[in-house]
Amino acid sequence: MRLLIDENTAVQLLIPLRYVLPQHHVDHVDHVTEVKWSGKKDVQLLLDTARKGYDVLLTKDGRQLEDPDETDSIKKAGIHHIRYSQKESGVGGLALAVGAIIAAMPFVMRELDAADGQRLIHIRGLSPVPSQRFESMDPHKSPPRYWR
Repeated sequence: MRLLIDENTAVQLLIPLRYVLPQHHVDHVDHVTEVKWSGKKDVQLLLDTARKGYDVLLTKDGRQLEDPDETDSIKKAGIHHIRYSQKESGVGGLALAVGAIIAAMPFVMRELDAADGQRLIHIRGLSPVPSQRFESMDPHKSPPRYWR
């Protein structure tokens, strides 16, 4: 699988994700800034992500599923959409969010690797129990509000 990290997510995640994600789950990780897509609007970014061969988008933009056009683009792209929350502000909040992503992603990618279709993932936070680090939704069984 190929993973693209959105520009609203720290570029510093590239190195630890490349380290913790086994190659049989993820063979390539890029950041939007590396592929020169900074500033690209979400609807186009989501569609281009799939067109360029990425299977997964990791973003901090949890509101994409609240916007009908962006939700429709996620569906049309057919990519796995992983979002996370940063509940605390500042460097401390960033550290908690990055820690949650790094702790969850090996388990998330294992699940996506075995999935029989598109998944919408929400990384919830740090937890010693892997099953409590994230939630996965099959949009064909439980579609989000604007899933047309």
